[in-house]
Amino acid sequence: MVRINSKLRQAVGFNPTKKSHGMEVHEMCRKIKENQITLPLYQRDVSWTLKKAVDLLDYQLFGKAPVAPISINEINIVDTENMVSQISFIDRELISNDKILNKHLSVVDGQQRLTTNFKCYINHPDFVNIVLDVSASKFKIIESSPTNYQIPVGILLNENAQLLENYLTERGLLAKLYPLLINVRSKMHNYNYTINVADDLTEAEQIEWFEILNNAGSRVTKIQMTFSKLKVKDFDIYTEYTLPFKETFKSFGVEELFSPFTTNVSYPIAALNPAYEVIVKKRNHNTNYAPIPSDTKEDILIKLDVSKLREIIALTLKSLTLTLEFLDNYDSLNDIDRVDYISYVIGFFTYSGVDSIEELPQSLTNELLNWVTTVNFNNQTNSSRRSIFNDLLSKTDEIYQTN
Repeated sequence: MVRINSKLRQAVGFNPTKKSHGMEVHEMCRKIKENQITLPLYQRDVSWTLKKAVDLLDYQLFGKAPVAPISINEINIVDTENMVSQISFIDRELISNDKILNKHLSVVDGQQRLTTNFKCYINHPDFVNIVLDVSASKFKIIESSPTNYQIPVGILLNENAQLLENYLTERGLLAKLYPLLINVRSKMHNYNYTINVADDLTEAEQIEWFEILNNAGSRVTKIQMTFSKLKVKDFDIYTEYTLPFKETFKSFGVEELFSPFTTNVSYPIAALNPAYEVIVKKRNHNTNYAPIPSDTKEDILIKLDVSKLREIIALTLKSLTLTLEFLDNYDSLNDIDRVDYISYVIGFFTYSGVDSIEELPQSLTNELLNWVTTVNFNNQTNSSRRSIFNDLLSKTDEIYQTN
């Protein structure tokens, strides 16, 4: 006798692809603006570069195949116990449960593509340097004011068509460019995305779906999931910490050190360890609090009072700035090919207690420069990397005691 599991019978009787449908870009953007399309709390921040955004816009205008579908969880049952809290696009504001109505759309996969289109729709300042170059027939990133043949995307694709007409009229280009550009605008706004829809997924089901969709790329990490819970306490790890962390790297021209997705999250969180030990543990160092991904303490950090966590973040960001200033001042920054060097020196400055690089004694400055040029992180075990950090911290004892 062959037993047939009832789950198999249920599976063949349900085809989720029957719920897939199309939605135009302008309609999705309108819904995003009105918070009818939102993000689940666990979604990370926007990570696409301007180049990625330009590539998408070019593909939507010139591509010969559709862009990949958007995956959405449709919320029909507002179950405050089991439903994933929702946040808005870009500013990541928490959405009150009483604003989530029947058939509310929560984006499981597609945030970066939707955000790109939405930033054009609202003329977001992030996109001020992206233009459609009609002479080159492509979207571009420019560094100066646009020429007459370069139309800012925030004007071209804005929700208000009058902005485009006014822009061209002011430059005497209405008769020459308006007929073509209104067709470009129409195509981009009416571009149709396939929407794959699931109903009332639990958090675990959403994560599973997301990770299957992204099995060759980004994964929702445990760190992300843990810190996302703090949003309900009006704390967003992305806007308050990881984004300023990455922007500081960018301001010194070393943002390429954060190109891998896992580095974007794990290294900034690991960099909080020294400040936690200084502020909470009163400079009592434990070997497994090194600034390495395997030693991240998200489970401990989220149990802190938010004001204490913000104090730790402020000290870490201050130490990051001191680190990059120090390395840049002594021409060592361009020689660094791993984020580990910066993470460790962050810990050094955190433990040292100095407020400026000028406060470092010359002997300690020389020791730190020598450490940067001689330490080797390649093929090191976690134990070895912890020992390297311990040795580096020992150099701060003298200056800390002096202060």
